[in-house]
Amino acid sequence: MPPHRRIAARDAALTGLALLVVACSGTTNLPAPIFANVVDTVSLFALRGTDVRLPSAFALDGAHTAFDFDSLGAPALFPTGAINLGQLSGLQQSTTAFDAIKLAPTGSYVFDKPLALDTGTVVLVRSRPILCLFGTTVSLYAKLRVLVVDSTARRLDMEALVDQNCGYRGLEPGLPKQ
Repeated sequence: MPPHRRIAARDAALTGLALLVVACSGTTNLPAPIFANVVDTVSLFALRGTDVRLPSAFALDGAHTAFDFDSLGAPALFPTGAINLGQLSGLQQSTTAFDAIKLAPTGSYVFDKPLALDTGTVVLVRSRPILCLFGTTVSLYAKLRVLVVDSTARRLDMEALVDQNCGYRGLEPGLPKQ
């Protein structure tokens, strides 16, 4: 290779490395987060017994968590595996208070069974694995807290916080740190 091409190749490699270092935040080796986590209120209506135009699932990049009443008539969230849509997204009931959950766990999610709900129930959600722009395959995470279950209207009101930053598991308001 001629010397001028070697210099150009070296400069391109160094520039790429410098851009990679700038794009990655701290010691996480992840690009800096761009989406701020916010708590929002969501209403879902049961899959059965309500108008089909009403929302009945909470979508987290492929983690469609549906709301319905189980075979015993109790309110429940159904991960995709529980409604025969593949066992890639999962749910986990938490005994930790909603506001105290700072980081989503990576394991112990249930992929194939509904999760019974009551007012105050806190649920962690893991999406199906997705491919990030920087080449890594990871899941996205969320936390939910049941505010009200209205059995007559077949409606679930909950608050939710979703971390939409690829590779992050932070579940606090604001930009995630990890």
